[in-house]
Amino acid sequence: MISLAQLWLPILLSTVAVFFASSALHMALKFWHMPDYRGFSNEDEVRAAIRNGQPAPGIYSLPLCNMETMNSPEMKQKFDEGPVGLMFLRAAGKMSMAAPMVQWFVFCLVVSLFAAYIAAATLAAGTDGTQVFRVVTTVTFMAYAFGAIPNGIWYGQPWKSVFKHVVDGVVYALVTGALFCWLWPGATAV
Repeated sequence: MISLAQLWLPILLSTVAVFFASSALHMALKFWHMPDYRGFSNEDEVRAAIRNGQPAPGIYSLPLCNMETMNSPEMKQKFDEGPVGLMFLRAAGKMSMAAPMVQWFVFCLVVSLFAAYIAAATLAAGTDGTQVFRVVTTVTFMAYAFGAIPNGIWYGQPWKSVFKHVVDGVVYALVTGALFCWLWPGATAV
């Protein structure tokens, strides 16, 4: 039986490696994700209209309906006229990447911890590297990639954008799987 303490190095290194891989995909390779974001041609008017409503940070649905009003003629007309969408609003103020970057790092650490837990519970010391790679890559792919799919299903995120996030998940999973394979206790050099 392998303990999580024995896997501290692959947990830490895979966390750091995924953090830097994601930074490269999102910041250095501007052609990859930047085209997914659009601005309104009348951004100032849209901002003013939203600001006039004084909304609190949260998720806003346009139009807002419930099961009782969804099939009313008025609601159907609103959907036909558009726009239809969801908007996520944050608190006004200076934009800082510090908190999201820390949260992303912690998320990557948690994913690596769970991958280590599942691998340690299912694989023995000295397990063939391909099996370690297979288990860890599958677990981390599910964690990094599957979360993007509901955004396309329920929230209308364009499928091209969802696909890119799934590809990101493949990259993160391959990086994590390779590091666990390389640093697995009792592994023999390949």
